[in-house]
Amino acid sequence: MKNVLVTGGCGFIGSNFVRHLLRNYSETHVVNLDKLTYAGNPQNLTDVADKKMYTFVRGDICDCTLLEHIFTQYEIDTVVHFAAESHVDRSISGPAEFIRTNINGTFALLETARKYWVQSDFESRSFLHVSTDEVYGSLGDSGKFSEQTPYDPRSPYSASKASSDHLVSAYFHTYNLPVLITNCSNNYGPYQFPEKLIPLVINNALTGKQIPVYGDGKNVRDWLYVEDHCRAIMTVLECGRIGQTYNIGGESEKQNIDVVTTICDLVDKKAEPLANGTPRTSLITYVTDRAGHDRRYAIDAGKISSSLGWQPSIDFTAGMEKTVAWYLDNPAWIKAIHAGTYQD
Repeated sequence: MKNVLVTGGCGFIGSNFVRHLLRNYSETHVVNLDKLTYAGNPQNLTDVADKKMYTFVRGDICDCTLLEHIFTQYEIDTVVHFAAESHVDRSISGPAEFIRTNINGTFALLETARKYWVQSDFESRSFLHVSTDEVYGSLGDSGKFSEQTPYDPRSPYSASKASSDHLVSAYFHTYNLPVLITNCSNNYGPYQFPEKLIPLVINNALTGKQIPVYGDGKNVRDWLYVEDHCRAIMTVLECGRIGQTYNIGGESEKQNIDVVTTICDLVDKKAEPLANGTPRTSLITYVTDRAGHDRRYAIDAGKISSSLGWQPSIDFTAGMEKTVAWYLDNPAWIKAIHAGTYQD
């Protein structure tokens, strides 16, 4: 792994992964390809922007000419593919961009890799596709998603990710392309775009705005701290079996309302009190449930644990403490996003 192409590396998980690579793999050249759509924030990587082993390229993963240029100029031997439209609400109101980026963009990357990685060199190449547990649909009160769970996507977002998963798998079976797939549970941590649940709640709790909670608030998600996810991806890259899928979970199932109240309590402890002195849980407002809102997700991460030795190291309590502290310590980052200046 000498020259790694990271797509979507200015997004939340991608930027944390780029930082993880540069911090722990000093001999690896990281090429970050990002279109800088609304969720692509170049300020996420200002601390590494001047590093010798880091190159940023602004561009679209659907641009095959640009992809060919990157593969040849930088002699790419590893692809870690994060680039995706990922917000479920946006996929419901405007699904076209999800189809274009998540399906057509993945296809363009696969075709470029197939063209430039001759089969004799496949053993020294890796194409890791980062996906989501949402492709599996919804669970009842018991059970967990395993790698054998049938796909049952319920939103345009999850359907587009399921489609891209199948494309990646097909390129392994048809062309022997050295692919790996990871399906992870909900991530949280530093640099997450404020439209997502946890940073949205933190910001609203800080500013005294109403905190919207869908439905009855009892939808369950398995929460994974982003640094644990970065470690898991590297474990799969270094030790995973080509052609295989690995589920990555945080072993932290929580109802949405419990996540929200935890954040409110932490902000009450760490920040100035509200003007009226009331607890921030008073800001919680129940709103009409989202269309097709899956009731419960839970990941069985037994395969990556038993075969590759990875386990999450940061539990929900510690991870949420770190996350709230980061947002409290970085008000300028949040302010730039709300002002729209973060991409200038």
